[in-house]
This record gives sequence, C-alpha cells and structure tokens, in this order.
Amino acid sequence: MTDDEPSNRLRERAAESRWKLWLFLEADRRLVVLVLVTGVFGVLLASGLLYPPAEEALRSGDSIDTLFQGFLTATITGVTLVLTLNQLVLSQELGAIGDQRDRMRGAMEFREDAADMIDASVSPARPAQFLRALVEVSAERARDVREAANRTADDEALEDVEGLVRSLVGNAEEVSAGLDGARFGEFDVISSALNFNYSWKLFTANRIRAEHGDAFDEEGLEALDGLAEVLGLFGPAREHFKTLYFQWELIDLSRAVFAWALPALLVSVFMVAFFDAEAYTYSPFGVGTLVPLVAVAATVATIPFLVLLAYVLRIATVTKHTLSIGPFILRETDEVTEVEWED
Repeated sequence: MTDDEPSNRLRERAAESRWKLWLFLEADRRLVVLVLVTGVFGVLLASGLLYPPAEEALRSGDSIDTLFQGFLTATITGVTLVLTLNQLVLSQELGAIGDQRDRMRGAMEFREDAADMIDASVSPARPAQFLRALVEVSAERARDVREAANRTADDEALEDVEGLVRSLVGNAEEVSAGLDGARFGEFDVISSALNFNYSWKLFTANRIRAEHGDAFDEEGLEALDGLAEVLGLFGPAREHFKTLYFQWELIDLSRAVFAWALPALLVSVFMVAFFDAEAYTYSPFGVGTLVPLVAVAATVATIPFLVLLAYVLRIATVTKHTLSIGPFILRETDEVTEVEWED
C-alpha cells in the first residue's frame, strides 16, 4: 500500500475553508453571536443611511408595525422551538427504573472493557482522560505491530505497517496533548477527538490483517487484532461523549435564547404598541436618529434567532463530519485505495 493516508486533522480532511471551520466549530459561541449582531446592525444602519428615502418611508408608512409584528411572532415561535429542544434533551433522562438500570449496566460494561483494554484497574472517569487513554494505548499497540512486522513480515507488509504506525503514533501524540487538561462542556474535548482519524486507521489495520496476515506470526496477529480492538472502542466512546456534549450545548442554547427572548419581546411590543414614527423628532446636532433607533430595535429583536443560529451551526457541522461510525469514509478522496475482490 503506497498511497498517502488522508490527513488526520479535521480542518485538512474537510473540503471547507479553514476560517469557515474555525467560525463554525472552534470560535466561542458568544463571539459568534457578537459578530452576527454587529453584522446585522451594520447592514441595517448602512442600508437606512445610504438610502435617503428610508426615513421618510418609516414615518409615512406602517413598515415599523409590520416589521415588529413579524418579530413578535418569530420570537414566540423560536421560544416554542427551544422548549421542544429542551423536551428532547429531557426525554433522554426520563425512563422507568428498568431502563435506567440497562443504561447503567451498559455504561459499566463499556468502562470495564476499556479498563481491560488500557490495562488499568479502573478506566478514567473524565471524558478527556478516557479518550486520551484509548488514544495512547492505540499508539502502544501500533508500536507492537511494528515490532512484530520487523521480525517476520516481508518488505511490502513492512511498508504498509510503517505507514500506519507513523500516522497513528504522530496523530495520537497530537490528540493526547490536546486532551490533556481539557474540560468537558468546552469544545476542546470534542475538537481533539475529531482530529483522531480512527476510521482510516481501523480500515487500514483490518486491511493489513486481511492482505498480509500470512506474513505475521501469532504474536503479530494478536497485536494487529488488539490495535483494531482499541480503535473500535474509540469510535463509540467518541460518539457517546459527542451526544452528551450536544445535550450540554442544547441546554446552554436554551438558557441563552430564554435570556434574550424577553428583551426582544419587550422591544417588539414597544415598537408596535407605543412608538410613533411620525411624532419622533429627536435630532441632536441636527442629525436624524430614527433610522439608527429602528436599526437598534430590529437588531435586539433578532438576537434570539442569532443565538440559535450560532449554536446550531456548531452542532450541525460536528454532526456532518461524524455521520458514520467505524471504518467508513464518507468524504470523496483519492487517498484511500479500493479493496479488490475476486469475481
């Protein structure tokens, strides 16, 4: 196997610009909301100031009432949507005692399997350290495979093994460093886990086992199987912590939307029920302020939607790049050799 492996880092694997992925994934959601709010206000203000008839249209027509009535409806609908999301998160935690015991049993069995895999009496309790342990053990297993290949394998098998080990060990060191000290609830844990390209590594390990199994002794085959096994544990572990992180994010989203929904509703109600554009004459230093006032009010009314947009962008982007579990590669790439079979 002479093909270069796909990149380990998500930014390099994804067919999207680096800045776009940073905005969608890495950037603090509060910063993203601030950027969106600033952009909306800037566009509204510039549009109103650069189009001279705008102020006259605001005074003579009913555009303000129509606009903020729409904001009222949208805000109430958005809060209802967020309540539905909350119910979705809550439903994952509700269940009969038997269901809760099954969940507990499954979690404990998985932790025991992981403890056996990493040769520890108890597997780590923190998500970042749990994933880090699996990553570091996978690097150790890869080195064992290389040692076994150096004893018995031919040149072709050695070349394939060396490519896998070189990629896995380097990737594991980088991901392990990213997970060191990472706290769950922040995006660092999921971000580092996304940069461990376990799918390609699991596919390659299985392929080496199938194509060059005869070139390994029994110890070498056990090393290959052990590597595939630990990589197979990393997949469901990452998906589990990703699901928990999504629930965490949806809770933060709900709190942020609820916090901004009341100001948005009050501003919209004021603009519809009390504000009279024709009677508004405040012009300090002879500068009209009707357009900036409407721009500020409209921006405040859109904040709940912008908060929703900022959080959903991250959740949707992570979901897009983790749709499959196991040795499946969904992205179009020329760096993975097709498996050949006989007719």
